[in-house]
Amino acid sequence: MSIKTAILNGVATIEIARPEKKNAITVDMYAAMAAALRHANSDANVRAVLITGQPGIFTSGNDLEDFLQRPKQGQDSPGFQFMNSLFTCEKPVVAAVTGAAIGIGTTMLLHCDLVYVSDEARFAMPFTSLGLVPEFASSLILPQLLGHAKAAEKLLLGDPFSPQDAVDFGLANAVLPASEVVNHARRIAERFNTLPPGAVRESKKLMRRSSSASVLETIAVEGAVFQERLTSPEAREAFTAFFEKRKPDFKQFS
Repeated sequence: MSIKTAILNGVATIEIARPEKKNAITVDMYAAMAAALRHANSDANVRAVLITGQPGIFTSGNDLEDFLQRPKQGQDSPGFQFMNSLFTCEKPVVAAVTGAAIGIGTTMLLHCDLVYVSDEARFAMPFTSLGLVPEFASSLILPQLLGHAKAAEKLLLGDPFSPQDAVDFGLANAVLPASEVVNHARRIAERFNTLPPGAVRESKKLMRRSSSASVLETIAVEGAVFQERLTSPEAREAFTAFFEKRKPDFKQFS
């Protein structure tokens, strides 16, 4: 299994552990993460969740080969179940970003409560370059955080951004040396052992109350368009070019 889970000192850790494939996420990995989040949410011994990757890589996003063989199919698919489990988790979710966070690697951070990134991290949401559209309510949340113009750089052009940018944008809390980020994030997660869990849960609900309905609606709308785009000629050209290790040719499309 390429997802490692453990519960230690009140913290449920979900570790993306497929470094030989740059932590690319498969359908089975989404299912495992969704199950781990649901278990953490229902376990009274868990006070917080920690999501992390491997040294030098958080995740390169979807495993494209697996993704094409088993594409997302509606709200019951493992990918959507992971999104739903993360968004609805009542426990605080802390992320330790240990390197590159591409696609879902960046958009999942929008739904974590505390995010700590290494000085080696980099972020990108290259959906349009694959003939696709934003996911996980990023088309709603990113313009709210960055403003439309800056969000357009990230979502329309797919421009990457730095660890300090992530902090400046409000996506992350702090930049740390690569060797320290996981331990620091764990220490932060363990602080919830000393806080009243009911007060923490209710406070998290209140923080998200005004946006929950619009986020869930946006996830559903994005998902439907994303599904349509998967079979589009533009996406086929992008995926073919990726596997053939060449630049895609979009000049033929209007």
